[in-house]
Amino acid sequence: MMAESPPTAAAGVPPRRYRACVVLGTRPEAIKLAPVIRELHRHPDRFEPLVLTTSQHRQMLAQALDAFQITPSHDLGLTHANQTLAEFTARAVIALTESFAQLKPDVVLVQGDTSTVVSAVLAAFYQGIPVAHVEAGLRSGDMRRPFPEEANRRIASVATDQHYCPTEAARQNLLHEGVSEHDIYVTGNTIVDALSSIPRMELFEEAALDLVPWTTRRVLLATVHRRENLGDELRDICQALRQVVQERPDTHVVIPVHLNPKVREVVFEELSDHPDFSLLNPLSYPDLLEVMHRSVLVLTDSGGIQEEAPALRKPVLILRTVTERPEVVLAGFGRLVGTHPHTIVANTLELLDHPGIIEQMTSGENPFGDGHASERIVEILWQRLSTGRQFATPEPRPPVPLPIAEVTP
Repeated sequence: MMAESPPTAAAGVPPRRYRACVVLGTRPEAIKLAPVIRELHRHPDRFEPLVLTTSQHRQMLAQALDAFQITPSHDLGLTHANQTLAEFTARAVIALTESFAQLKPDVVLVQGDTSTVVSAVLAAFYQGIPVAHVEAGLRSGDMRRPFPEEANRRIASVATDQHYCPTEAARQNLLHEGVSEHDIYVTGNTIVDALSSIPRMELFEEAALDLVPWTTRRVLLATVHRRENLGDELRDICQALRQVVQERPDTHVVIPVHLNPKVREVVFEELSDHPDFSLLNPLSYPDLLEVMHRSVLVLTDSGGIQEEAPALRKPVLILRTVTERPEVVLAGFGRLVGTHPHTIVANTLELLDHPGIIEQMTSGENPFGDGHASERIVEILWQRLSTGRQFATPEPRPPVPLPIAEVTP
């Protein structure tokens, strides 16, 4: 749904430039907002883009910023390491409030479901600044899976003014929650835009990847980092991967190991002694995409990789019991396999043994759009701002009758 056309500027009067503050703190946010930032810069007569980072995940965020050649305007330096979620969120709300008061943006843009998103939305809302939420409306239906992302999304939606949904299913989620249809726009997912700007690579940035037996083995990519999968579930996943390479000796598994010590301790303890596993530090985004290109299939609990796999025509086994991206499963690209070793092994071996199933899974249409989501977002944003429709449209509802109190004699 597109907003109405903006009014024509009076002759000789230059149009107003709107200060758009893009807030991000993690690698996925940077990747998915990079095309939006680029599109904002393509319209210098309309927008003055500011990129503000919380550095929630500093090292991995820096990888993405470098890949897309983004230089932040401001870095709050609120690295999340060794902090609780509450500590980071409290510090971020205060720091972002001070930044917005100084920068005076006309709109704040956020993406996804991180603690940075919740903090930015609250800080902007408290100061009466309109909020635009990219990748709005995702829901798993389970408030604690993924944790805390599902709660973050719902909290952000309550105080958001413009909801940019990647799919129609996300739009329906918001309508079901009472968001006005006039504030919801189905744009596609900006991940598709981002992927189109990253070329294929002959040599990896990470030298260890050039040693992976790409031509002599069938390579699988596996990633795991979700909080709900830490502990026994992560050990089960590792044991399932060991069983796969034992039963199919022509396979090799590449695992970029998350920096979370609770992830690294288990993965290295369980798999470092096996020659058919390449356990690496987190990869640059171009390296990660090239690994996906060259892999036979992907096993992951990551949300972003669930979206990247269909765009790269790769089957994905989702190491969760629920997903907020059901389109991946409905379009055939993915399967929910959970964390039980038997289920993971059975599904992985089925795909390895039947290439026709892989071909069938990856032959459908990408459910996340055509790669022009960022253009739609920026155009709608301009229309909303220039026509004075910055804030959410109140949804008229009939009054709820109050119960009549009866006095007991």
